[in-house]
Amino acid sequence: MMHEPRQFTPSLPALRGQWAEHVSMAKHVSWRAGGVARRTYVPADLNDLSAMLASLPVDEPVLFVGLGSNLLVRDGGYNGTIVFLHAALNELSVASGEANAPSPLIYAEAGVASPKVARFAANHGCDAAFLAGIPGTVGGALAMNAGCYGAETWSFVEKVCTMDRAGVRHIRLPQAFEIGYRHVAAIDAAAANEVFAGAWFRFPVIEPSVARDSIKTLLKKRVASQPLRWPNAGSVFRNPPGDFAARLIETTGLKGLRIGGAEVSQQHANFIVNPAGAATASDIEQLMTTVQARVAAATGVQLIREVRIVGDAPPSSISLGS
Repeated sequence: MMHEPRQFTPSLPALRGQWAEHVSMAKHVSWRAGGVARRTYVPADLNDLSAMLASLPVDEPVLFVGLGSNLLVRDGGYNGTIVFLHAALNELSVASGEANAPSPLIYAEAGVASPKVARFAANHGCDAAFLAGIPGTVGGALAMNAGCYGAETWSFVEKVCTMDRAGVRHIRLPQAFEIGYRHVAAIDAAAANEVFAGAWFRFPVIEPSVARDSIKTLLKKRVASQPLRWPNAGSVFRNPPGDFAARLIETTGLKGLRIGGAEVSQQHANFIVNPAGAATASDIEQLMTTVQARVAAATGVQLIREVRIVGDAPPSSISLGS
């Protein structure tokens, strides 16, 4: 159940971002469903984010959200502070001294949308087309090693900027992390609770016109194969080794399965959609759990979620786990 919100007053230095209370997260996640955040903050920039984190009580739960494209907030809400990074941490540039390098080092802060990085890279003669197919931000792509069409985010990372709970910044190399398929974890325990604030990328060299054409081709393929007209969170489950989650779901006969307002997409079985905008977070989570159970019973494969689920279930609901 939701607890009473913690009371605190941010300490000096004065913060320049925007606080809000009791914010519906249905407006901030791509499923257009979910509970209320006790408070939210939009930082003015990276320095302001650092000051804000330093001002919070050490026991205050904090959640960082980009475009909300891989997130579900349970209907009982989130009892803590949610920090919105999109359009806040938005620096995107060629690293100093790299303008004439054979392959420019591109710096992107965590709030930059991944497709924007793809277009920026193309204009600088770099091939990052796969990022155009990832409907989230750089921060989210780093956190889960997002990928599509055979490419993954961390294959092109030279270093990252992270920020700890006290607002202190760190520069870390890829060797500091255990990186796998849709998985990233800090090896050093000291870095385990740091958030990605930005990254420096080195992408393959390509003619700008060819790069732009690749992006157009990828986006056409995405539109043709995915149910983008309905609220969704992209692929719900990871592909198991040597197989595809969508194939397993479809062969189990689950396309079109509905719980409340949530539905397994008829177009792409690894998508759960909210076609009428009436689904609750509980509907979506219960449908995920049902799909996992039925696929496991039919095939013996336990599907693993890509989607992050946070927050509290409403008092009257049965917990479905996380």
